[in-house]
Amino acid sequence: MEFIWSLIIGGVIGWLAGIIIGRDVPGGVIGNIIAGFIGAWLGSFLLGGWGPVIGGFFIIPAIIGAIIVVFIVSIILRNVRRTS
Repeated sequence: MEFIWSLIIGGVIGWLAGIIIGRDVPGGVIGNIIAGFIGAWLGSFLLGGWGPVIGGFFIIPAIIGAIIVVFIVSIILRNVRRTS
């Protein structure tokens, strides 16, 4: 059950990051989950573990990390589309 809860929270974190910066996460729900998980790892690595914990994620660093991930992925995909 904890794994399912982590998937849900990871998806919500990725979705929030996309809304905050105004860019869609490629891949829909799966993309949101991946951005949330990678963002949570990146945020915890860069900012440490602080703030409230939900589903095994420190929410504030996870959202900040997911914003960074969504921004970088959207820039990369925009450049790939432009060159194709």
